[in-house]
Order: sequence, then structure tokens, then C-alpha cells
Amino acid sequence: MAYVQSVDRGFFPLDEELELLPGILTPYGHECLVRLSGWMPFGEAAEIMAEFMRIRVGRSLCQRYTEEAGEIYEQMQNQEVERLEKKMPVAPAGAEKMQISADGAMVPLLHGKWEEVRTLVIGEVQPARLEKGEWVVHTRKLSYFSRKITAQEFTRLALVEIQRRGVENASQVAAVMDGADWEQGFIDHHCPNATRILDFPHAGEHISAIGEFLFGEGTPEMKQWTAQRLHQLKHDGPSELLNEIRGLQTQNPEAQVISGNLAYLEKREQQMQYPQFQAQGWPIGSGIVESGNKLVVEARLKGSGMHWADAHVNPMLAIRNMICSDRWKEDWPKIAALLRKQKAEKRHKLFSSRQNQDKPAPAPFMTLPNTPLNPIVPQKKDNPWKKFKFGHALYKRPDIAKK
Repeated sequence: MAYVQSVDRGFFPLDEELELLPGILTPYGHECLVRLSGWMPFGEAAEIMAEFMRIRVGRSLCQRYTEEAGEIYEQMQNQEVERLEKKMPVAPAGAEKMQISADGAMVPLLHGKWEEVRTLVIGEVQPARLEKGEWVVHTRKLSYFSRKITAQEFTRLALVEIQRRGVENASQVAAVMDGADWEQGFIDHHCPNATRILDFPHAGEHISAIGEFLFGEGTPEMKQWTAQRLHQLKHDGPSELLNEIRGLQTQNPEAQVISGNLAYLEKREQQMQYPQFQAQGWPIGSGIVESGNKLVVEARLKGSGMHWADAHVNPMLAIRNMICSDRWKEDWPKIAALLRKQKAEKRHKLFSSRQNQDKPAPAPFMTLPNTPLNPIVPQKKDNPWKKFKFGHALYKRPDIAKK
């Protein structure tokens, strides 16, 4: 009997030539599905695909394809951070004036849990223009970086967006944020020379709390007092206002509302020089990150009835960042290339495992025929009676015994 080598299992050769992605969709259909799922709930994305592209897919397929793409994009950015830390390349040229703002928003997870998602927004500051009788500064060309991780790890991984936007080489940078300690540590790490500005509405919350204590919540007197102090802070600076609050603390030494908010504002006095900041052409509010929390994070991850598995949050945030930063055309081809690479690696692994399973079994032992040249020599077999423990009969006839 003869044996032949097993035939290799192959794949259609046009798969790679057509740049097909893993799954059942064409490359364009795959891209459209992920992009739609980044904008809207998975069920609605499936309906849009069926109505406009005549491609019928299920909600679970939308979710799987989108999260796979988001996971790859997240890995790409993490690997880029490792490369930047190792190689330390020169950052590209930044804009003339740039603003960075960071903040957090809560998103719902499974089993009733809520976790904070941190977001960094970077933009280019435009020249001030007159709107409704006041000079207003806008920040354009916004880009986003969001992750559900610790503040320390967020500060490290945000390097990928800081480097890409050339913040290091910008002529001037302003960091407009609230007073959270992790945000100040973020500024210390990435741009310690930036102009630090306390978000004006955030400062107003602390002044309003004092007004509520003095006149009652929501009263006309409270609203009038707060409005006058905010106008004073915006146009004259914090010095006179802080002196007034110190006097209120003296009159109400046991009022924790006054002493606590006063301590907060005194610690950030240099970040409340709003007349100076406005004269320099800086925005005094962190509205870009507040809107980023709503439009980038909450609009997609905080919908009605949504509860996310922990492992799926960052992949979705990565897709949202890419879409809202207008980098789809730039970065999707990179994601598609890695999807095809993963497909090829999986195919190769499957092929190798099958090849090992299909190895022919060794040929069975074959007995040669009995010929004069190859005589069969019978083997001697042991007689089991020879091992009998008694060598002779136990009984002998008497007459035989005498002989």
C-alpha cells in the first residue's frame, strides 16, 4: 500500500487582492457599518444600513465590528505612545495660539455602576471678535482624546494627541480648566509653561454658593449679588472680590461655606486674572471640553437604556474620538490594514493547525512472505505445565515404589 502527501487547504487568491476584511461584508460596507455605529446606537445603524445600502445585518454584528475596529485603534494609539516615549521624536509645528482643556464625565456600566471618562480637547485659538457688544474668543479645529482610565495613565496616554497636534511647539498655549488636582498635574506634565486659566463659570459656582448662603437659594437678592460679583471678577480681577469675601468670613467665622470657597478661590488667584487673559486674546471658559463631554462621550455612551461592559468603553471612545476629530479618512485605512493583517495571521494559524492534524499516520508493520530466502522460523513457546510447582506426582503405587 502506498501513501501520498496530504493536499494543502487553500484560500481564494483574490481575497488579498480585493483587500477583503474579516467577516461577511465588502470593505466599503464594513467601513460604513462601523462609521454609522460610531454615530448612533447599534440597532439604528443596522436599520440605516438596510434602508440606504440594502445590507441587512443584526445589531450584534454592528456592535462586534465596531468594537473590533475601536480596539485596534486604541492599540494603535497605545503603541504610538510607547514609540514616542522610546524614540522621543521632534513634535510637528503647532499653531500660533493653542488651548487645551481636560475634564471628566460619568458613563453607565453594567450592574448599575458608573465610571468617569476623562477627555482632553485641543484646539487653535482664533482672534477675538465682537459679538453682542462684547469681545469673544473662539477655539476651532478641535480634536479629542478620551479614555476610562486613571488620571495618571490618562496623562501618559494623552501624549499621542499632544504630540500629534504639536502643542510642544506652539508659540503660546493656554490651559483652561477647572481646579481639579489631576488636571493641574496634567498641565505640569505636558506643558508647564502654559498660561493657566481657571474656567470662569467654575469660579462663578463658588461665588454663587456664597451668595446662596447670604441671601437664600434662588432669591432675587442672591441673583443680583452674584451677578455684580461675577461682573467685577471678569472686568476688574479677583483682588477686591477676595477682600470682600474675607470680610464676610470675619463676620461669619463659623460659616464653612464662606471659608471653604474662599480658600478655594485664594489658592487659584493667579488663574483668575481675567482682564489680563482677555487682553491677551485668551478664552476664559472651558466650554470646548464641556461640549466635548456632551457631544463626544455622553451623546453615544449615555443614551437611554445604555449600559456598557467595562472592556467595551475605551474601544467605543476611540471610534468616537476619530469621528469627532475629523480623522476618519486619515485613520480608517490604518485600521483596515490591521484588520486584514489579523485576518491573515488567523488564517495562517488555522492552516498550520490543520496541517499538523492532517499529517499521515505511520505505515503499518507488514509481514514479509515465507520464501526460501526469508524462511519463517517458528518461535518456541513456553509450556505452562513446566512452571507447575510440583515436579512429580504426589501419589505413587506401592508396587512401583518398591521397584
